[in-house]
Amino acid sequence: MNLPKQFEDKMKRLLGDEYKEYLQCYHKPHFSGIRVNTLKISPEEFEHLSPFSLKRIPWIYNGYYYDPDQQPARHPYYYAGLYYIQEPSAMTPASLLPIEEGDMVLDICAAPGGKSTELGARLNTTGMLVSNDISNSRAKALLKNIELFGIRNALVLSEAPNKLADYFPEVFDKILVDAPCSGEGMFRKTPSIIKNWEQYGVEYYNKLQKEIILFAAKMLKPGGKILYSTCTFSPEENEGTIAYLLKECPDMHVIDALPSMEERKRLGISFDGFDSGKPEWVDGPDELKHCIRLWPHKIDGEGHFIALLQKDYDGSSIGNTNKQTFTYGDYRIKGRSISNNSLSDEAKEFLTDIKIFSQLDNLIDEGRILIQNDRVYLVPENYEEKKGLRTLRQGLFLGEMKKKRFQPSKALASSLSSRDYEAIINVSSKDTEAISYLKCETLTVDTDNPNGWQLVSVDGYPLGWGKLTNKTLKNMYLPGWRWM
Repeated sequence: MNLPKQFEDKMKRLLGDEYKEYLQCYHKPHFSGIRVNTLKISPEEFEHLSPFSLKRIPWIYNGYYYDPDQQPARHPYYYAGLYYIQEPSAMTPASLLPIEEGDMVLDICAAPGGKSTELGARLNTTGMLVSNDISNSRAKALLKNIELFGIRNALVLSEAPNKLADYFPEVFDKILVDAPCSGEGMFRKTPSIIKNWEQYGVEYYNKLQKEIILFAAKMLKPGGKILYSTCTFSPEENEGTIAYLLKECPDMHVIDALPSMEERKRLGISFDGFDSGKPEWVDGPDELKHCIRLWPHKIDGEGHFIALLQKDYDGSSIGNTNKQTFTYGDYRIKGRSISNNSLSDEAKEFLTDIKIFSQLDNLIDEGRILIQNDRVYLVPENYEEKKGLRTLRQGLFLGEMKKKRFQPSKALASSLSSRDYEAIINVSSKDTEAISYLKCETLTVDTDNPNGWQLVSVDGYPLGWGKLTNKTLKNMYLPGWRWM
């Protein structure tokens, strides 16, 4: 690989005696990884089920290396949302943001969704995930991955950070800023990034990073935490950006991102090879040593930088940390109430047959059922629609009422387990039926199930819907998601 001379000179200066060892990593293949979706399956269960050759990623409890000759994206389990394909180092930021159930969480630069899907899984259907990307086209890919993972409590937006800050002042318990960067840490994996680096350089991205992280700080609750990450080596974009935030926001401080030894032992993880931040590279404060650097010559992964920061508490905010309610300035958010007769009879009948909606009237009374243009959503607790935001999804899209009839959504199917619905058509991942279904083909099935909607599953994990008439299953899989 022909690295730019300017980049080589910089890395020689930064790494000193380690530079030769670093350079050797370019003669080695990059590592491929998958991260298990813990909303659907435990890592141990997946190890037993997996058709792939797996090896644990030491620092990710639900992450695995796989043989690059294998194709996990060409397996029905991928379409069932059992895992996300992700570079091993890129799994680290979301794994180190200390999510608690009930948190209000923002992923501000979220597309295509690798980190958001992990944050949503760790919320475990509680609280709310606001997953945003300024690019509308990239946000559509983000939405698909959120829905494929079965995340029910996500608000998917496509807005600029400054506009989000106007709508969400001091709202979030946790914020992930996986900032756009010059990508130096990915040169080995994706050499085409080098052209982008040569065109834009470090300064262009550093300006964006400083703007984004300041807006993120405005949206963080007192006591809340921001995790900032990049996939570059540049001190200006890493320790330099954090030093800038510390100067502009004296109530923010860098804290240790790594879990306790007890937690590491419980999860069976190790952080051998992780390096600390380098305050001397930017003439910054000592607390920058709490930052984390990942080097491809020290771990089996690409280059990354991570910093975990916490905002100070102040007297006016202590006690205002109820995770089940939040405010936009002085405006308290309440559930949006929808009357019973807004749902068609068929929609009510269908939804109440699903275990998680058995108390549908209660969800309606709580304002958890939202109807817009005959499309039905389950929104997170205490959520109210906000006008003026480019919103791709608010909560879980349940389905659409068409002339008083109800057609359930693929997103709903992905959010269920096989225990949640009685009418199941289960196919084996080893049979051609699974691929036929994913190709949107009609199936002939041997079942005693009554006619009507069927939840089609592979080895017990839902893929989508079909409509049964006698032994013929009309395929209702989303054409845009079909196996190609």
